[in-house]
Amino acid sequence: MVIIGAGGMGRAIARRMGSGRQLLLADHDEATLESAAGLLRGEGHHVTTRAVDVSDRDSVAALAEAAAGLGPVSGLAHTAGLSAVQAPTQAILRVDLLGVALVLDAFPAVMARGGAGVVIASLAGHMAAGLPAAHERALATTPTPDLLALPFLGPDEVTDPGAAYVLAKRANALRVRAAAAAWGERGARINSISPGVISTPMAMEELDGDNGEQMRAMVGASAAGRLGTPDDIAAAASFLLGPQAGFVTGTDLLVDGGVIAALSTSASGR
Repeated sequence: MVIIGAGGMGRAIARRMGSGRQLLLADHDEATLESAAGLLRGEGHHVTTRAVDVSDRDSVAALAEAAAGLGPVSGLAHTAGLSAVQAPTQAILRVDLLGVALVLDAFPAVMARGGAGVVIASLAGHMAAGLPAAHERALATTPTPDLLALPFLGPDEVTDPGAAYVLAKRANALRVRAAAAAWGERGARINSISPGVISTPMAMEELDGDNGEQMRAMVGASAAGRLGTPDDIAAAASFLLGPQAGFVTGTDLLVDGGVIAALSTSASGR
């Protein structure tokens, strides 16, 4: 089981899915990586670690090769990403958009038949209303080496980290949908999860930032009326990675406590 991203969601998925499996835990931040691995080992999990830069093709390819060297890869959870308060626009596009595309390209070749992967997208992608259909097709199908060269992703077009994040997360769901056929040729499945506002250090930074009041209002208006937890996302990942979801691939699972439902209902005037 490969977990890319050693933050709150990655650790929760590792705990949920790791029993009886070899875990390969990867992250760009080696201190975070070793801390998470230590916690998981202390709980009895068998963990191997590897540093990875998801925005670098060679680094991602080396991670996939290392995973294959440990045995058949039955599961992949890609949770790594940057938020709008953590990084500038181009860094978000490299990590959140290009990084996902590189992982989707590299891992089908090492997946075991019957295996499955999940990519963590975001409810932000569901808020990308009004994207031209041509832009959506380009985000879904442009060859990965050419992805960041799309004119509408240029620095003169995307000047705000928040906009970059929304575009990247919309692209995550679109590229997962487009990748399902290639994964299916290997007998594997791939889906995305769009979390709502989840109680992780990244989300706490967002809640303390310029958009915090708006985010709290969305959570307050939702059916659940609370922040999500990493365990909520791990439960969704467990379903999508498990045999119960054997007929589910190429789709996005919105796990947001009803935020998008509340927003869409309000927008419709109901």
